[in-house]
Amino acid sequence: VIPYYGYSRQDKKTLAREPISARLVADMIKVAGADRILTMDLHAGQIQGFFSGPVDHLTAVPLLASYISRHFQGDLVIVSPDAGRVKMAKKYADYLGVPIAILHKRRPGHNEAEVLHVVGEVRGMTAVLVDDMIDTAGTLAASSQALMEAGAAEVYACATHGIFSGPAKERVDASPLKRVVVTNTLPIPEERLSHKVEVISIASIFANTIASVFKDESVSELFGGNNQP
Repeated sequence: VIPYYGYSRQDKKTLAREPISARLVADMIKVAGADRILTMDLHAGQIQGFFSGPVDHLTAVPLLASYISRHFQGDLVIVSPDAGRVKMAKKYADYLGVPIAILHKRRPGHNEAEVLHVVGEVRGMTAVLVDDMIDTAGTLAASSQALMEAGAAEVYACATHGIFSGPAKERVDASPLKRVVVTNTLPIPEERLSHKVEVISIASIFANTIASVFKDESVSELFGGNNQP
């Protein structure tokens, strides 16, 4: 059971002679004797192919979408922080019955992000940024600022994995974000948490999935067949 799959962003080579660490982790897990994997919201779906045995992919989207509908007010718009997260953003939008917007960005350096355009209508709306993980919060801070400049009334963020490394806490504190919601797929030290961050539990999702596995029942039915990355 691997709630957060480490090295998931290293699923392919981006530089010469760079390792594909996500594959190495999969090989080590296999050598250790695991014959079935349960994990949640992989950064890249192709990681499932790194394993020779079955991989049950879980998602926190229904849980977080339910939180959004209960706690965030106003005309909602789901915002993808880049083109790569559009599929995830669409899942949120479909659950909630709201429109989506997309941010076009470029990366001037490692763990840096510059938003160039907001594609879609956000003026006067409650914008909710969604992503699979928050690491240094560079993208999050730049995106929230761009949305406010585009006329959004309020900006929130939801992500499955809260890593909050490096300057993440300071960036979240200084950003116009009203609240950031993550799950407890990995432990977050108290000193890394901004007062804006709320952590919700995914324990029931894993408990129900493990029960389905032991009963030889369908895991995908727990998510309405909508659990693939």
